[in-house]
Amino acid sequence: MAHPHPARPTGTAGNPATGARLPCTIRPACLADAPHLPALERDAAQAFATTPELAWLAGGDVLPLAEHTASIAAQACWVAASAAGPLLGFVTAHPYGQDLHIQEMSVTRAAQGQGLGRRLLHAICTAAQKRGLQRVTLTTFVNVPWNAPFYASAGFCHVPDAALDARLASILADEHATGLAAIPRCAMQYAVPAAAECVSK
Repeated sequence: MAHPHPARPTGTAGNPATGARLPCTIRPACLADAPHLPALERDAAQAFATTPELAWLAGGDVLPLAEHTASIAAQACWVAASAAGPLLGFVTAHPYGQDLHIQEMSVTRAAQGQGLGRRLLHAICTAAQKRGLQRVTLTTFVNVPWNAPFYASAGFCHVPDAALDARLASILADEHATGLAAIPRCAMQYAVPAAAECVSK
């Protein structure tokens, strides 16, 4: 679903107001996890089936395996692993200078609405803080409840068009050109503090 527009986190993480927790571990991904992530993303994408303008995403392309392995090699991918072993979600990102850009975040349908998306965001923002980075960025749908509103609830801020840097502007332009113009999209950023906890769990 993320290819050919890889910088499009679906945010299929469920309702951010939900306080329920699944017994799982958020950990850095390893190469053995990578082959499982495309199928996980396809499952998560079924959340779009009920949105007419975006229903095609339910059967669309997903982030290529090579993107996941590159993120894992860059220590920029985290997974939510259940106590029984299966992966329930992931967030995969790419470093760009002082930024860490989220390419995709997905949670399986069965696990959505139970706080995993927020925990994955906490992991990536904490990692960015430890590395001394300045921002965590992403692009997403403005009005889909589990997209921009979810990220805003976790501390991400909308980047106005006038404030877009060349990288984010290019990503949004590419997404528009590849079919994501049906519903408005935006760039968002999390300003990583020099100290204190990032996204609250």
